[in-house]
Amino acid sequence: MDLTTICDRYDDRLSPADYADVDASANGLQVGPDSADVETVAFAVDAAGATIETAIERDADLLVVHHGVSWGGIDRVTGLAHDRIAPLIEHDLALYAMHLPLDGHDELGNAAGVADLLGLADREAFGEVGAVTIGQRGRVADAVTPAELAATLEGDLDTGGEGVQYFDHGPAAIEDVAIVTGGGADWLEEAIDAGVDAFISGEGKQKVYHQARDAGVNVFLGGHYATETFGVRRLRDLADGWGLETTFVDHPTGL
Repeated sequence: MDLTTICDRYDDRLSPADYADVDASANGLQVGPDSADVETVAFAVDAAGATIETAIERDADLLVVHHGVSWGGIDRVTGLAHDRIAPLIEHDLALYAMHLPLDGHDELGNAAGVADLLGLADREAFGEVGAVTIGQRGRVADAVTPAELAATLEGDLDTGGEGVQYFDHGPAAIEDVAIVTGGGADWLEEAIDAGVDAFISGEGKQKVYHQARDAGVNVFLGGHYATETFGVRRLRDLADGWGLETTFVDHPTGL
């Protein structure tokens, strides 16, 4: 399949133009020619040395990631930027990245993946960034305790052995849950204003503990990497359906 066709199909599903004003990532094709034949596609959360190297070892023609190499433009291709971009060009490995649009998509997104894991119903968009959203909110079918919710997350998230950290500062029976994956701790205030029982994100900040305690809300931190594998895995499912050979490059950070 032609590289342009793949990129166009992903762009059509994810609508990166809607996020252009709020996302520093250069979403879409970041490295690659205008046209190339693609047989094998690798998928990873991060475009880092380890994942690029593995994609090359697996003879991939395209690497699709959540975190790419271009954030607000590249002024100089030196140092770390050179070390990451040079192997892509040398081995004819194109790079496609999709950041916030892949967080907030109501079906393919990272937050949607966590919501599916918990079986949330009555879902709605959550996590405002300008005119768009990057998370989801919903209700569990039967109320769960903080320990039970943490166990569900820990059983399915790829935390690199680090487990799920949580602060049980809220209701003992959790029904209403808000999710912003990755580094979504800044949306805790929106979750508090919304009156949810629990807020789920990837990584936290020092102030999250006290914000949650003072507001009386449960907070769960499943890891930045662990909460953001869902989107790229679902993009892989699409590629499988298009008849492409695919591979997932799993490289958990424990963070």
